[in-house]
Order: sequence, then C-alpha cells, then structure tokens
Amino acid sequence: MHTSHLNLILQTLESLEDFPDAPPYRVPRIWTENETGVIVVEPKKYYTSIIRKIIDSESSNHDLPEKTGWKEKAVVYNMFVRLTCAFDHDGNGKTGTEPLENGFRETGTLLKAITLLPYIKNLGANTVYLLPLTEIGSHCRKGSLGSPYAVKNPMKLDPMLGEPVLGLSAETLFKGFVEAVHLLGMHVILEFVFRTASIDSSWIKDHPEWFYWLHDDETIRNYGPPHFDQETLGRIYELVDRHEMQYLPAPSEEYRKQFAAQPVKVSEQNGEPQGIALDGTPCRIASAFSDWPPDDRQPAWTDVTYLKMHTPEHFNYIAYNTIRMYDAALDDPLTFNRELWNEISGIIPFFQQEYHIDGAMIDMGHALPSLLKNTIVRKAREKYPDFAFWDENFDPTPSIRDEGFDAVFGSLPFVVNDIIYIRGLLNFLNKTGVALPFFGTGENHNTPRLCFRYPRDEAGRNFVTFIFTLGAILPSIPFLHSGMELCEWHPVNLGLNFTEEDRKNYPSEKLPLFSAFSYDWEKSNGLMPLNSYIRRVLEIRDNYFNLVSCGEKGSISIPFVSEPELFAVMRTLQGESLLFIGNSNLHEEKKGFLEFSMKEGTMVELIENRSCPVEEHRLEISCRPGQCMLFYLSPVQ
Repeated sequence: MHTSHLNLILQTLESLEDFPDAPPYRVPRIWTENETGVIVVEPKKYYTSIIRKIIDSESSNHDLPEKTGWKEKAVVYNMFVRLTCAFDHDGNGKTGTEPLENGFRETGTLLKAITLLPYIKNLGANTVYLLPLTEIGSHCRKGSLGSPYAVKNPMKLDPMLGEPVLGLSAETLFKGFVEAVHLLGMHVILEFVFRTASIDSSWIKDHPEWFYWLHDDETIRNYGPPHFDQETLGRIYELVDRHEMQYLPAPSEEYRKQFAAQPVKVSEQNGEPQGIALDGTPCRIASAFSDWPPDDRQPAWTDVTYLKMHTPEHFNYIAYNTIRMYDAALDDPLTFNRELWNEISGIIPFFQQEYHIDGAMIDMGHALPSLLKNTIVRKAREKYPDFAFWDENFDPTPSIRDEGFDAVFGSLPFVVNDIIYIRGLLNFLNKTGVALPFFGTGENHNTPRLCFRYPRDEAGRNFVTFIFTLGAILPSIPFLHSGMELCEWHPVNLGLNFTEEDRKNYPSEKLPLFSAFSYDWEKSNGLMPLNSYIRRVLEIRDNYFNLVSCGEKGSISIPFVSEPELFAVMRTLQGESLLFIGNSNLHEEKKGFLEFSMKEGTMVELIENRSCPVEEHRLEISCRPGQCMLFYLSPVQ
C-alpha cells in the first residue's frame, strides 16, 4: 500500500526544531486513551508517535480496505476537520485562528485528522465522511472563517487545513490522510458541492454565463427570496405534489427584472468580480437562499450563489422552479448549460485520481438535474466501479437507487423529537420496504444536536443512547456525527428544525460551520462519554448484520408494549428476529411488558448481557431513562 505522502509528513515532523521555550501544548486525553482530561505533550513527538504506529500497522493489519462489497457494512464517522480536530492547545480559554508560537494551529487541520483516525476506528467506525475541504471564498464571509459550502475553487483545498509548521500544502496532507485511512482498513467519503459556489468563485471571470447576475442599482436593495401570495403558493404545492411540472408559477415580473441577462462581461475591482450588463450598467452575483418550500424564511446565504444549470432567458432568475422543482421546459437538452455540466462531472474523477478517495456525498443532490447526476455517477465509476455515492435526499426509494446511489440521508433526524413520528416513519418503511440504506442518526451538521435542548444534562445523553441504538438496528448506515459521543449540544449550523429564538441566539459568529469553535474533548460536557456504549451496540449490529440490514417489506414491525413510552421494534428475517426495546422518556424509569408465544423461558439482553425471564407468555421490562435493550429471538422462540 502506498504511504509516500504519509512518510513525507512523518519525515517532516521528525526534522522540526524543538521549541523548548514554547508554552505547554495540551491535547485531549481521550484522543489516545479511554478517558477524559488533557495531557501536555511535545507536539512533534506526539504526532510522530501516532503516525509511526499507523504506518507500522500495515504489516499487522489484516483488515485492509476491501475493494468490493465494503459499502453495505459502512459505519460512518462524520468529520468537519476544521471543527472536529480543533482544541484549545495553549489553554487560554479560546480556540485561536492564528498559529501558536510553535507553528501548530488550534483549529482543526489534516495533520490532527490523521492522528485522530485510531480513535475513530476504536469507536467502531470503518468509514470517515468529510464535509467539504475545498478552498473557501473570501467575499461576504459568514463568521470569522467562512462556510465550507462557499466553494471558491472546487479543485483546490482550504489552506487553513494545513499545519503551518510543516510547510506542507493541505493537498499533501490530505493525500497522507487518505493513505492513513486505508492503512487502518477504513474508507474515505468526501462531500462535494455541485449546486452552489462562492460569490467570488474562481469560475466567474472566465464563465460569467454559469451564474445569475443582479442589476447593481437601487432595485436590489430589497433582493431576497421571491414572494408568492397564498393562492399561488397553494397552486405551487398542488402541482408539485402531483408531480405536474409543466408551467409552474414563476415569480413576479418585478422580481425577475432584478436579474441581468447574458452575456455579462466581467472585470475585477478591489479584488472582487464586477459585471457589466448588455446595456453597460453594473451588475453583481446574486446570493442564494433556501428555495424550498417557496415560503421558507431561513436566513440568506450571503457568501454563496447558485450555479446556473440551464440557459433559457425566460428562466433567468433564482426560484424553486429553476433550482429544485425544475419546470418541465428545462428537460429540453437545448436548455442544458453543457460546458458547466462537463466541468462539474469532471471534479470527482480528479479527486479519485489525485487522492484515491472511496466515495462521494453529493450536497443538495435533490437540486441537481437528473441527467447531470447520472453523468456524475457514470464518469466516476468508469474506472472505479465500486465507488460509493450518497445523496442528500430524504427518501430511500428505488428511483434514487436506480440513479446509482448507495445510500441517502433519510428522514430520521427530522422525526426524532416525537415517538409518534418515529412510529409513523417506521410503519411507512415497513409497508414500502427500504430500497437503499439511509443514515441511522438523529443529527447532522444542519439539524439540532440531540443534546441541543438538554445542554450538559443527563437527559441529552439518554436521548443519544436511545436514537443511536434504534438507528443501529434499522436498515441504515450507522452515522456518528462527530462530537455526538461527547454529548455535544452546541449547534454547528442553523438549518432545519430551529426556532426564531435559536436564530437570534446563534449568529454566524457563534456557529462552528462559520467560525472557530472546539468540542468539549476535555470534560465531555460533564457527562460520561458514550464511546464504550457505541462500540458495544455496533458489535451487536455486526453480529446480526444480515438481519438488521434487510430492507424487505414486512421486516420492520412494531410490537405492542403495555407502557406507551416503551418503544419496541422487531426486525425479522427468515424466522430470526432482533427485538429493540427503548425508553423514550429521557427523565423517568418506565416499566411494562410484551407478550410472546412461548409460555416460559429466558431471553438474554445483549447490551448488558443479562438474562430476562419470560413467565406466562410475558417479558416484564424495566428501563432507565433512555435505556435500550436488544434481544435475539431464534426461530424456536
């Protein structure tokens, strides 16, 4: 296995001068030991030691990554490198954005990501899913560091992910990261942003026709999402619900007139792209906003713009029917912005060739033209047929599978706050079947964390326990949003399921997606980390993998439990069953019973490995707040 870049990183570390007078350098104890707290280290020796162990593991590691068939057994650790690997190394109470005196960063870097890999593997994960690593635009940045979704150049990596003291590029470090992942028998999935770009994208100068432009005059002072009256909104919803995409209602003429027609000429003023419309008046790039539902009131994305996927002049505006719910008129191949599509479909092959990644998560996949998505998948699999594709889509349907995707984000995080909605979702999936896996998680970087409403509270830990265990026994991909094991509660971004009060309390300067922040690696938010529990649940899942991964109709049933807050799910395949029972009450112990056909017997609870008697056809259950139980039922039971 190739380790040339990892060895280069090791050699560069070993050649560094010592910094005997530098302030103490702290790292979380949990990164290398199974307990909280911090240890003071010499960074050169610390990082060298871990990387050397990773390299040495090649000769003894019999679990090197499989070239085929690995996707079905993926267990994901989702990492935003700049955040996940951030730490207050000098102990001054804040996470700085400038390098320390010794040249190491406090925000997350790809060097620290490499040294965190043994920790991730020890959790039970075998796949590392990275949020975008690409270069970030500088104009109208949100927060102090900018959004990873404001992609300036999709072929370059964010230089902030480098470790200044090494003098190595982020690109070199990422190559070493992928080598290290593969040495540990794991895989790398990278998220790609194809629907949007930064408003100072490197594409603008040469390809102004790939963007939407606004007349730069007094008319754009009120620029924002188009307004639709209630009657029009009702019509839009009705047509979309019926999948009738012909002649979808367009925004008002007043809104559409804000956009400048092509061709637009571009010059640069004060380092920013400046457009000149056909009539000689100035124009500028139109910033983005949430396009669906058409009355969504999420804050505008000031540093991001939508790419213009289609060329017709009468669709020269940003709205739901040009971004996501495409009007049927845009199915005409003559409308396709072919040159842009060709550029986009070549990005993943570049990363495959340059970095040897194993898969891709497509941001806003639900808002890409179907033919473009098909082309992206086809080109990526020409040389790498087992390359993984995940879609930011919410329905695990056959149509998404037929597009070539292996998994979707799924709806679970959006129903977890109410057991009634969870029950409804599972009943629906039981009826329809699950065509491809969804992410078994209650949170990601765009949703509230499971602990968000219970900061530093045992109830939050109970919630994580309940949702993670439930997700692990569904036909899903177990998904560990980094920090979840530490009961992190601080939101990463305000996407869906947040209130207006939340938006007031967490401006971009306080959100880790845009500004410097670090998890409470030192104290785990005052709670016991969930690392050991997560490992145990994943071990059980692996032992019964064929059973829990089955997505056939009728394989997910919900048995009756006498106590409504004790939630049960039965997974069944060829007479074998795995029974989940969890207490959805996060504050109080609950007792109840289930009935079985056998009159007397003993069932073994797998998580705590204890026997539970069945008497008179009843299994009596007593669950602590958030506690979950798993039982295997053989055909004879």
